[in-house]
Amino acid sequence: MDFLTLDYFIKLFNIILIDLVLAGDNAIVIALAARNLPKEHQKKAIIWGTVGAVIIRIAATLAVVWLLQLPFLLLIGGVLLVWIAYKLLVDEKEHNIEAKPQLWPAIRTIIIADAVMGFDNVIAVAGAAHGSFDLVIIGLIVSVPIMVWGSTLFIRLVEKFPVIITIGAGVLAYTAGSMLTGDPFVKGWFDENPVMKWAFIAIVVIGVILAGYLKKLSKNFISINEQGQLTIPDSIKNEAQIEANDSFEAKVDDQGRIVLVKVAKSEG
Repeated sequence: MDFLTLDYFIKLFNIILIDLVLAGDNAIVIALAARNLPKEHQKKAIIWGTVGAVIIRIAATLAVVWLLQLPFLLLIGGVLLVWIAYKLLVDEKEHNIEAKPQLWPAIRTIIIADAVMGFDNVIAVAGAAHGSFDLVIIGLIVSVPIMVWGSTLFIRLVEKFPVIITIGAGVLAYTAGSMLTGDPFVKGWFDENPVMKWAFIAIVVIGVILAGYLKKLSKNFISINEQGQLTIPDSIKNEAQIEANDSFEAKVDDQGRIVLVKVAKSEG
């Protein structure tokens, strides 16, 4: 692949964006793993844990890049990536990381946690690299420092502009579509029918984003059964701090809508 071409930089940008949207919170995991260390050891744990994680990530990604050249594996990887893109849109990540009080156990925890969490990154980056080992290495070298030292800023940007996650999911879905149409088993047919190829990729991208949007929307639906019992999604329950034994009074607001008002609990 020629350097300094528009196609090369587009693929490199895709890899960096994929790394950021899928691993933007890895620095939080690293911080959690090192939080119980003495201050003088925390920096060492973060640096060496990150170095070990990056080495494993590069090795695993290069191995997958090589494997994806085999027939049918691009199809499998493409299907996995469709699921990863969908989960990116609908999942709310939680971090349950045990903090170690000693340096080397903390480093080991960081490396293992990153390896476990990095499976989706490996598949996505390998697919976006299109068989280019140098794209994988350069992409990870550029994105990892951003991921570790700039993740707090990136997370704030995502919270302020949620469309970043949608764009990232779209890039993942596009990569998945490219993998599905680029497998040696079907590549010849799609190359002969480019309109069908791009239509298929467009369907994958639109389908993933639409499915993620509908799923996220459904999390905010309050349903009522035949007995008049309400089912409140966890997202609303947590935001409104609703508990199982809370009491509510139904009122009508100025716009004629029914409003449920929590009744204060009596003391004693």
